Amino acid sequence: MSADNSTMIERRRNLLGSAYRLFYDQPVHIVRGEGVWLYDAAGNKYLDMYNNVPHVGHCHPHVVEAISKQLATLNTHTRYLHENVIELAERLTGKFPPGLDNVMFSCTGSEANELALRIARTVTGGTGIIVTDSAYHGNTKAIYEISTEDIPQDEVPDYVVTVPSPDPYRDEYDADDYRSHVTAAIDTLRSRGIRPAAFIIDTIISSGGVVTPPAGYLKNAAEVVRDAGGLFIADEVQPGFARTGENFWGYEVDDFVPDIVTVGKPMGNGHPIAATIASSELIDEFSTHSHYFNTFGGNPVSCAAGLAMLDVIEQEDLQRNALTTGQYLTDGLTKLAEKYDAIGDIRGSGFFKAVELVSDRESRVPAKDLAANVVNALRSRGVLSGAIGPHDNILKLRPPMVFSQENADFFLGVLDDVLDSA
Repeated sequence: MSADNSTMIERRRNLLGSAYRLFYDQPVHIVRGEGVWLYDAAGNKYLDMYNNVPHVGHCHPHVVEAISKQLATLNTHTRYLHENVIELAERLTGKFPPGLDNVMFSCTGSEANELALRIARTVTGGTGIIVTDSAYHGNTKAIYEISTEDIPQDEVPDYVVTVPSPDPYRDEYDADDYRSHVTAAIDTLRSRGIRPAAFIIDTIISSGGVVTPPAGYLKNAAEVVRDAGGLFIADEVQPGFARTGENFWGYEVDDFVPDIVTVGKPMGNGHPIAATIASSELIDEFSTHSHYFNTFGGNPVSCAAGLAMLDVIEQEDLQRNALTTGQYLTDGLTKLAEKYDAIGDIRGSGFFKAVELVSDRESRVPAKDLAANVVNALRSRGVLSGAIGPHDNILKLRPPMVFSQENADFFLGVLDDVLDSA
């Protein structure tokens, strides 16, 4: 590690405190980004296989121009009329079926999810929340309490009940089994005297190991929770905006419509903007009890970023790129799995992939140490990735949507070298 980096790490620790963390054994000092590449202070470049926030690529010229132009003109809140917020709401609701026709803007996925819980609790009169285990939905207090990846078990409130995350690699549950899990969670809430308000799920189940829900899972869960008087909330902060390639939204793997959808992270290609989408009927009922205002949510600059990001997805046909290049990446990973027994499973779709590393394929014992070594070795060879899952043994791959087959070849070659040296 360079002396400059060591000094910066010490300054950061002293000023930001110990709650913050850095990636990698040798943290990277990033100073510039372009497309799929990040550059450090020494001029080294890294293929970004991790950051889904710069959705259409780091510093995409169209997004940069839109933000800069609007910032040089006006930025204020949504209590004044402005075309940007209306146009973005129109284009966003145009990506959803009828019934999801109102948008409430915020700055982060955490805020969007917290507002979704407020709406659900107000409309249903319940307080109980059902969530998958190993879930992450944000960092406000209310959302931290349902983010089972982070919160210690003894801090989980009585009104939060978990259900098992789908894991086709390690269990034999089918959609009916998962339906029974949701039913059992509702029964648990009722046994505590708590009325269910909502079931919320990250529709790619990222923190649980990047798992596409089995066919029927989301639809069945929605039916069960609705029968109990609750609502279904689809957290699209990570899988949304065509990342999976197959669909524009993660929930579209099933034939149903959520009651509430939340979006964030990639929505502004790095500029903070998020949204909660629901029916006008739900929002009208919510508004009879509570008004909503967010100083920065839906401001003209953020909305300019959101509009530009949608422009790029459509004009550069990036959903198709995620589908075709994503399959190319899967094919390459499958070939590596034929060579390395440590690759136990490859899953995901589009540009949201998981590579599960195991000690051996028969026992499927999670290879946590190997995954950590691989992540750091990739970083040292110019590829940025991360490890997730209950055992931190799963490589999470989320490159920007402009990722190409040439980029895939580079990554696959580096991963091959790393596994060969492991």
